[in-house]
Amino acid sequence: MSAAHVEYVGFSTQETKREYRLRVQADGGFHDFTLAIATEAFVAHRVRYQDAPDICFLKLQRELAGCEGAMPAAYLSITDADLEEYRLAHAPKPPQRRPKVPPAT
Repeated sequence: MSAAHVEYVGFSTQETKREYRLRVQADGGFHDFTLAIATEAFVAHRVRYQDAPDICFLKLQRELAGCEGAMPAAYLSITDADLEEYRLAHAPKPPQRRPKVPPAT
């Protein structure tokens, strides 16, 4: 598959999930995808609302890269493993300690 352009289209809130819509332009055509995140993941603070589109974008990119010439399923669910992977990759880095410099004599 040639390089794909991924565009965020929007989201909708369902009873038990939020569905994020992304559109991929590749190989001369458009393909629509829906990625779902369980509402419970937001309520339990395992994902922030502002991070959800990025999480979906990254998951879709991984799926596209792994499909070798075919398109992945049009409906994908974001798993707890996906959320944990994102959290670890985006965790704040601990501050770097500077070595103590002895006072000048």
